[in-house]
Amino acid sequence: MQERTPLVCVHGAGAGGWEWAIWARVFAARGRAVIAPDLMPADAGLAATHFADYRAQVVHWCGAAGAAPILAGASLGGLLALSAAAQLRPAALVLVNPLPPAGVLARPLRRAAGHVQRERPGAIVPWGRSRSLGGTRRALEGCDDAACLYAYRRWRDESGTVLAEARDGVAVEPPRCPILVLSGGRDQEVPPSVGRALATRLGADFVCTPAAGHVDPLLGRIAAGCAERVAAWLSLRLDGAAAPMR
Repeated sequence: MQERTPLVCVHGAGAGGWEWAIWARVFAARGRAVIAPDLMPADAGLAATHFADYRAQVVHWCGAAGAAPILAGASLGGLLALSAAAQLRPAALVLVNPLPPAGVLARPLRRAAGHVQRERPGAIVPWGRSRSLGGTRRALEGCDDAACLYAYRRWRDESGTVLAEARDGVAVEPPRCPILVLSGGRDQEVPPSVGRALATRLGADFVCTPAAGHVDPLLGRIAAGCAERVAAWLSLRLDGAAAPMR
């Protein structure tokens, strides 16, 4: 597998491709490009945006990236990536604290930017409009002040329809590719027990970072280390020489 194979990254609810900036730097140093666009509302507006609308965007990104890119997703983006993977047949799939699909016990994602969500179909969850720096700090406990300010300035509103559909369960077909599920041991939104159950269901490798919360693998002090660990896993798995990670 050539290092030129790009990594297509799908961000979480209320966020954007900016979540992957630290990972992009780590992978760029290894000669692998990171493609991390923002998910966009449907033409009818954010309140009318469905999970399928976001999923179609992920499919488009991967098609534009070339044959068999690597696909990664975090939180809601993890569920989107998993949902699209069987169709896309990526070279590998990386799921970071992913919202689980139907059939895996889960707690729904409850907070972003420090605010309880209102995940009603047809509603807009006002994470961007009602964000606060204090709430962001509480939500990003493992992040330094600079990362909290960076995220605070960028939170956006989210589709209540998409979140309600994710909460109610999205059926997925397990993809046939190497899969890594990365969970944070302190994640209160998607507990590591859920990540482990999902990894077992998918036949995936599983790594739990004990001190990490929900967003720490992307934005926290440990983000670069997490990206390095994933990069090493990809090199091993795509070369066909890796044993499952523990």
